[in-house]
Amino acid sequence: MRRLRPSRKRVRAPADVVHVRCGDPRSVNFDALPPPEMAKKAEQVGVAKAGLDAATTFALAVLAGAFIAVGAAFATNTLAGSSDLPYGVARLLGGLTFSLGLILVVVAGAELFTGNNLIVMAWASGRVSTLRLLRNWTIVYVANFVGAIATAGLLYAGKQYEFGKGAVGETALTIAATKTSYGFGQAIALGMLCNALVCIAVWLCYSARSTADRILAIVPPITAFVAAGFEHSVANMFFIPFALLVKSDKAFVAGHKAPDLSEVTWGHFLTANLLPVTIGNVIGGALMVGAIYWFVYLRGGDARREVSARS
Repeated sequence: MRRLRPSRKRVRAPADVVHVRCGDPRSVNFDALPPPEMAKKAEQVGVAKAGLDAATTFALAVLAGAFIAVGAAFATNTLAGSSDLPYGVARLLGGLTFSLGLILVVVAGAELFTGNNLIVMAWASGRVSTLRLLRNWTIVYVANFVGAIATAGLLYAGKQYEFGKGAVGETALTIAATKTSYGFGQAIALGMLCNALVCIAVWLCYSARSTADRILAIVPPITAFVAAGFEHSVANMFFIPFALLVKSDKAFVAGHKAPDLSEVTWGHFLTANLLPVTIGNVIGGALMVGAIYWFVYLRGGDARREVSARS
């Protein structure tokens, strides 16, 4: 029998394959970025976000509003029928499920008003003009509202609030009644605390090297703000309009346990909740996180650059 000799023909690797030896400077680094590098990345991301055209920004912001609404709907379902659980345990579960919203925003890619408060770092360094900063915040805020309220409308049209023998709808009404009962100053304070944690979650993502890193960085701060009862403007663009739609179903409200809904109105939502919570979110995100980290890592030296393109 003829013996086969091993081929001496050399097989070449594809052109896009790079062979890297241990110790080679081209080797992949899986270590998390340290805070000074995170600050530089935050600045670069801020410049990129502020430079997006209006149509792209709007489309991505609609997605972000919808993503946060999905997380909020997930949390509402989780809290439905949880009255037998200890308060803290129920809030913990609601926070864990709500984290889905920011995970989708960060991993899938979208423009969220509260997270974009960190663009203030690029603005403080002189790399983004005031006009571009306010333009981004305005477009994103409006589009977040569109995405959130559209998702609320879809869930209402699908009568999702009737699930669990109406427990989902009852929970939605209770959440809205609680949120619209806060005083103006209280809502600002709760908004500050909320977006400080949201922006910390986004800040931690700047250290990430992988999708798993980002998810692990997001969950604890977001769970904490939901469990603690802090106020998120974009989440409220879903929570309260969804409850208002449920409230419009008179037969449902009459047939289920509902809290006092006298303050669950469009006017009260916009003036007594959304306005102060938004103010608090900007203070918490832009000042308590963005400005502080800019001051620590980016002030002075190369960080103070003139705006390259003013509009």
